[in-house]
Amino acid sequence: MSHYCDTAPGHPYHGPYHDHEYGFPVCAENELFERLALEINQAGLSWLTVLKKRDAFHSAFDGFEVDRVAAYDDNERERLLNNAAIIRNRLKINAVIHNASVIQQLRHSHGGFHHWLEHHHPLPHGEWVKLFRRTFRFTGPEIVREMLMSTGYLPGAHRDDCPVQQRIIAAGPAWARSGGACE
Repeated sequence: MSHYCDTAPGHPYHGPYHDHEYGFPVCAENELFERLALEINQAGLSWLTVLKKRDAFHSAFDGFEVDRVAAYDDNERERLLNNAAIIRNRLKINAVIHNASVIQQLRHSHGGFHHWLEHHHPLPHGEWVKLFRRTFRFTGPEIVREMLMSTGYLPGAHRDDCPVQQRIIAAGPAWARSGGACE
């Protein structure tokens, strides 16, 4: 079985994501929201499809600015459903918009998405899945696993012998520390 560390390096889309983003700690609200939205959109498709459409997603969802996306109305939903540059799935689009409003609520209850994640860390994968399902829409086990691995809350993004793994550990991902990398 091949690992992402075997296939991603050198690839025009997978390579930069593998080398500079996947598994590194993410603290900024818009970036955390983007990762959640991209993982939701990946469901049933290849990650390459999502990476190829990433710039279009970023543009279509106003840079994943939570307040803007949470305020989307029916006209914005239709605009997204008619945008051939992104994945046009009504359930996924509705989930992303709904999840933006949830993130707004997390600001009041926990000080933001990042602080909510930190508050619940560490949890085993199964408990994360239960928590995400109670909190967000369209968040099954694989979406939750990949979102949390990609943002440094669960280990497994890279093999131990991958050169990127040492850079990730130096950056202080949640799974490898007791303090906060973003504090």
